[in-house]
Amino acid sequence: MNQIEEAVQILKSDGVVGMPTETVYGLAASIESPVGIELIFKTKERPFFDPLIVHVSSLEQAKRYAKNWNSLCDLLTQTFWPGPLTIVVPKNDDLNPMITSGLDSVGLRMPEHPQALEIISKLGHPVAAPSANKFKKTSPTKKEHVQLEFPGLHVVEGGPCRIGIESTVVGVFNHEIKIYRPGMITKKQIENALKLNDFEVPVSMSESPVAPGQLKHHYMPKLPVILMYDLYDIKLADTSHIPQEVMQNPNVLTLNSEPYMCARELYDKLRECDQDASCILIPLESAWSELDEWAGILNRLEKAASFLTKKKS
Repeated sequence: MNQIEEAVQILKSDGVVGMPTETVYGLAASIESPVGIELIFKTKERPFFDPLIVHVSSLEQAKRYAKNWNSLCDLLTQTFWPGPLTIVVPKNDDLNPMITSGLDSVGLRMPEHPQALEIISKLGHPVAAPSANKFKKTSPTKKEHVQLEFPGLHVVEGGPCRIGIESTVVGVFNHEIKIYRPGMITKKQIENALKLNDFEVPVSMSESPVAPGQLKHHYMPKLPVILMYDLYDIKLADTSHIPQEVMQNPNVLTLNSEPYMCARELYDKLRECDQDASCILIPLESAWSELDEWAGILNRLEKAASFLTKKKS
């Protein structure tokens, strides 16, 4: 039995597995298994109010679990699936309410990863799969990250994740698009796709409980993260609001200035820095906040951060 067949067998037996995707590794359970879905929440220590994303291997699967699938959904899936875009739509009534945290909507995504698609296809129906880490902690982008977090879990080897941060999450309701969680599919890319296909539809940023990753703190390593804007020397920073013991022995994480490479490396570098220090210092450029490509990265860093600091005035 190969690793894919073993994963499918575990899923059919009400278990959970570590599943690679192009974004991060997921902790997957069959959506047909209430026991498996509950096990996701227990394993991650995730609160039941935080909905799960349903991963599909075909457009037909997505439409089966959605209500009011419209031309906007068709355009987004034709343009960005398979890929790092989750579409939140009104849900079908027969979907397990634990997956959606009792909400009347569901997040659907078709991952762009051969092993993930093979698992879902061989299982015969979608899986629910949040990131394979303890709740609020740093997401895994390699098999060994998951194994360190959950020893004994069957994890399918899929190599390092190509994208490196979680998917962009958009809501499609009443013929408008709201971006609930930014990612590496950007607002500008979505607007361009709409324009090319003669859709006059507003696209706006909007945090919402219908999407995962909406809490103030998320993606956090064990050590406190300090974001330093527009400076690379901590001696020039205003640290008066940061406890002295936090600043005693920092690890400095220098980000790649190319956003797509930065995203790919981000969680791996955070994990590397998350030891033998008192905190993780991350220098940032304020100008990045004006660039669409950095929105998802800055969202993750700001939620992972314990402190923000700028140059002394």
